[in-house]
Amino acid sequence: MTRTTCIDPEILARHDRPGPRYTSYPTAPQFTEDFGADELRRQILRSNAEPIPRALSIYVHVPYCFMPCFYCGCNRIITRDTRKGERYLEHLLLEIEQVSPLFDRDRDVLQVHLGGGTPNFLRPSQLGHLIESLSRHFHFSSRSDRDFSIEIDPRNVEPGDIRELAAIGLNRASLGVQDFDPDVQKAVNRLQSVEQTLEVIEACRDSGFRSVNVDLIYGLPKQSLAGFEKTLDTVVEARPDRLAVYGYAHLPHLFKAQRPLDASQLPDAATRLALLRLAIERLTDAGYRYIGLDHFALPSDDLALAQASGSLHRNFMGYTTHAECDLVGLGVSSISHIGDSFSQNPRDVPAWEVAVESGRLPVWRGLQMDPDDRLRADVIQQLMCAGRIDVGQVEHRYDIDFREYFAATWPELERLAREDLLTIGPDGIVATSQGRYLLRIIAMCFDRYLQQPPCTTRGPTSYSKAI
Repeated sequence: MTRTTCIDPEILARHDRPGPRYTSYPTAPQFTEDFGADELRRQILRSNAEPIPRALSIYVHVPYCFMPCFYCGCNRIITRDTRKGERYLEHLLLEIEQVSPLFDRDRDVLQVHLGGGTPNFLRPSQLGHLIESLSRHFHFSSRSDRDFSIEIDPRNVEPGDIRELAAIGLNRASLGVQDFDPDVQKAVNRLQSVEQTLEVIEACRDSGFRSVNVDLIYGLPKQSLAGFEKTLDTVVEARPDRLAVYGYAHLPHLFKAQRPLDASQLPDAATRLALLRLAIERLTDAGYRYIGLDHFALPSDDLALAQASGSLHRNFMGYTTHAECDLVGLGVSSISHIGDSFSQNPRDVPAWEVAVESGRLPVWRGLQMDPDDRLRADVIQQLMCAGRIDVGQVEHRYDIDFREYFAATWPELERLAREDLLTIGPDGIVATSQGRYLLRIIAMCFDRYLQQPPCTTRGPTSYSKAI
């Protein structure tokens, strides 16, 4: 991909507004409590009955963190009491025992992701117990391309821990960095040295991890171009296989963790845009390919290869190479995507524990997709993963006239075309090189729920700033 100096800052600024990250469509705010455990069981039975049942991905949420990071919008619990981790693990094992018999044993698990929170709040031995339980109750695939990944806080792990994680079968790691600038780290309450981080990256490689991802954030308090450039230089030199460069969204009314931040220290709009341009140009100059949204990968990485082959997929774990899987969510607040349904566990630990202890599937809310949801989900998935919509394919698959079906949004698409964010032609709707950095803005044109009142059960969401 060529150096992206052509990005128009005025257009980026014009579209810098909160919007969904589209890890699902419909998005979580549309889930309702009308969808419960009985409906989830029915969905799993239907999925099992498919002529060729889909393989499985498993997401496990570990909510605990040792210290608060003030930019965080995740569902997490701050504590240094590791006994809470022991209790949480006990309940996870119970949930695994209750959920796993619902799935036919011949459904291979191709992907496991441990997220949080801080999954390495649990000791390697505890994580090993978790993986062992999953392997006994589900059928782990023996394919060489299976992905077993973990999010790691480099401040709370030793090289020996990494070797243990590799020994239990984990082969991908994602490290939170955000920014190495000491002033920024102090402002967001995350002190993390370069040495700590590089040591973990090296340990992952020495232990045989197939890839390492690094997370960065732009738009944080006290961030400067000079400081962020040093961070980017350090990260590029370490050469992780993937990077995610997120735009910080200051939403203290939604996320209590953000309230200690001094909003006056946030970069202004012009600096925020300059930080984004700097990241894009530095990473593309270093040979990384832009995957979509906030993600970059080396050309040899599986994400880049999947995008090139048209098999890239997006779900609650972000971009993934396993598009053919049903997603099973375990733990507090986790979300499952089975067939044409979504279901979410309770967001608070006590409610989740009570359900698990009583032998009930811990379903808080969910959604059964209707035909319109499925069509729009397909369109948004194509756009977010490939940067284009194959209009002819959509018309054939759903027996519609695309322009007629989306007549209400067509004027907005034409306006975005005039702004050089997309082209409308015989091959479909295609994001331009500039539009690929604003895919969510294009996707929002196809989101019918943005024109409707949100559900009353709405909680914190995956919304963030568009850039």
